[in-house]
Amino acid sequence: MTVAIPTLHAGEPLAACLRSLDAQTFHRFEVVVIDNSGKRIVESAGSRGRVIHNTYNAGFGQAINQAYRTSETKYIATLNDDAHADPAWLEELVGCAERRPKAGMIASRVMLGETGTLDSAGMLIAADGTSKQRGHGEPPSSYEKENDALLCSGSAALYRRAMLEEIGLFDETFFLYCEDTDLGLRGRWAGWECAYAPHATVEHGYSQSAGKASPLKAYYVERNRLYCAVKNLPWGMVLASPFTAFIRYLWHGLALLEGRGKASEFRESGHDVFMLPFLVLRAHVAMLWRLPRLLAERRRLKALRKLSAADFRALLRNNWISLREVALQ
Repeated sequence: MTVAIPTLHAGEPLAACLRSLDAQTFHRFEVVVIDNSGKRIVESAGSRGRVIHNTYNAGFGQAINQAYRTSETKYIATLNDDAHADPAWLEELVGCAERRPKAGMIASRVMLGETGTLDSAGMLIAADGTSKQRGHGEPPSSYEKENDALLCSGSAALYRRAMLEEIGLFDETFFLYCEDTDLGLRGRWAGWECAYAPHATVEHGYSQSAGKASPLKAYYVERNRLYCAVKNLPWGMVLASPFTAFIRYLWHGLALLEGRGKASEFRESGHDVFMLPFLVLRAHVAMLWRLPRLLAERRRLKALRKLSAADFRALLRNNWISLREVALQ
């Protein structure tokens, strides 16, 4: 078992994260900290760990891939550097994976430390390809049973090496955000399942790396939604996505007028909301620039599919979140 932890700022959050791993009841694992600061700010990864020093910020996906390529373990777990793992976290994840050999991904119960509510119990998807955390803001009692999920949140997840060898690793062009959605959808197309382990608990400081609502986050989330949609969604959803996305933008606008949702949070963080249309436009330009490569990747991935388009659409419908809920979450 390998636990991969990308970090940009290190400091006490990372130190607390590593201490939580030292207290794990499961002992057969190594820790790989990927220092993306470019300044070699991480001196140690603890008694079980090693450090990969990058000379630049390689992003989340590339960092996890580096840990994967330098290990040979059956499972690789991803963990944010501001997450604190319950002592049974790894034991619960591995136990679930061993009980579910068809599960290529195991989702953790991710808690928002400051509120005591859920951050994520797996992921949901909307009509335009936007992914959102299942159970976000709900009490943890809402998701107490082990069951199926659509995808994992990469903030705290377990991936089976056999699945990664089949479908490929995280898409490094995403850089930040949605790479877990892309990987998860590829896995689901290939017939792998995703399980939710309700007792594999971590507490997470939400969006500490790029801010809860920042221009950086807004741009990458929108651009990578488009990347992910072109690569993975059935063609009917891809062609409809300009219209479904427009509906989501309208819901964002209405929520802003009511002082709710992500657009309101963006304004409250001190940013000009009139910047958002520019960021959306920039995201679409970036997608169009990369469209030939995205289509080539889509053709390559088609050969790995084991689900029919109808079965895949049914899977998405069973893990659906409305466009209105996306705007308000």
